[in-house]
Amino acid sequence: MNRLLPEGFAELEEFAPHWAGDSAGARAHLRDSATPAAALAFYVAMQPVLEAALAFLDRKPLAEHDDGEQRLMRLLLSYAHVAMGVEVQGDDEPAHSRLRQHMRLTRAPADAV
Repeated sequence: MNRLLPEGFAELEEFAPHWAGDSAGARAHLRDSATPAAALAFYVAMQPVLEAALAFLDRKPLAEHDDGEQRLMRLLLSYAHVAMGVEVQGDDEPAHSRLRQHMRLTRAPADAV
């Protein structure tokens, strides 16, 4: 089997093709276009592995991450977008997202790695 993520993160494989956006703008769009159920499923799947994933990625510099490690990092970055909607905005997320389509992210510090 071709794994998209490093060993130990198999439970996130199903989310990698969709949620590992390659830029901050792409990740913001993924959050905006996700159904509430899809965003919540991703959020719930990420919760138990957050600390392990961060510890795993901290073992070496970002510039030395292979494709699977980069994909895992992008999942964590997407999680940050989704967590805002789930944890902070909750049921008000749809109301807050109506105008986000007009505020496109074009670049962010996370895009520099």
